[in-house]
Amino acid sequence: MAIKDTPEEWQVTATAVPFTGNKTSVRTDDVVMPDGNVVRRDYQVHPGSVAVLALDENDRVLVIRQYRHPVRHRLWEIPAGLLDVPGENPLSAAQRELYEEAHVKAEEWHVLTDVYPTPGGCDEAVRIFFARDLSDVEGERFEVEEEEADMELARVPLRDLVRGVLAGELHNTCLAVGVLALSAALTGDGVEALRPADAPWPARPFEA
Repeated sequence: MAIKDTPEEWQVTATAVPFTGNKTSVRTDDVVMPDGNVVRRDYQVHPGSVAVLALDENDRVLVIRQYRHPVRHRLWEIPAGLLDVPGENPLSAAQRELYEEAHVKAEEWHVLTDVYPTPGGCDEAVRIFFARDLSDVEGERFEVEEEEADMELARVPLRDLVRGVLAGELHNTCLAVGVLALSAALTGDGVEALRPADAPWPARPFEA
């Protein structure tokens, strides 16, 4: 038996959108269960996101510390952002986020992994990229605001982040999945075996 997620869509008899926000909304679907009963499911509709695990020449990961109000924590994260434009190329979005949040560019890119962070309550899909051969971007820094105006930037050894995740000290989904996936890749077939940066992404089809 192949262990592989497969697309499937159960019948929806009614749908409504009780809330629409700036970037996301809430949808309510009446879904037919296998036994024929109809149950109501509420979930957040999300445009999708990209994240970047950027590794420098000293095996340090570029991380950002940012306040996240819903969980009342200041979390260490990797650069990430929304897919603001429908059909946007995720690699272009990831390169933009790396520049805007860290003022860094990378010459080598791969897809590290694709995840649904909270599939029980949100349809968000996230593509996490691996980037290396880093260099600072010349010119003025991107102007940040709101929570991003208070961000801290650091470079932390990959092994220290893995330890922090396993110790329950680091909680951000993209950081945790990213550092563990990269650690597994490095001890397995190597990063050269990762998917190319333009690999198809059925969860969020994009323009080449």
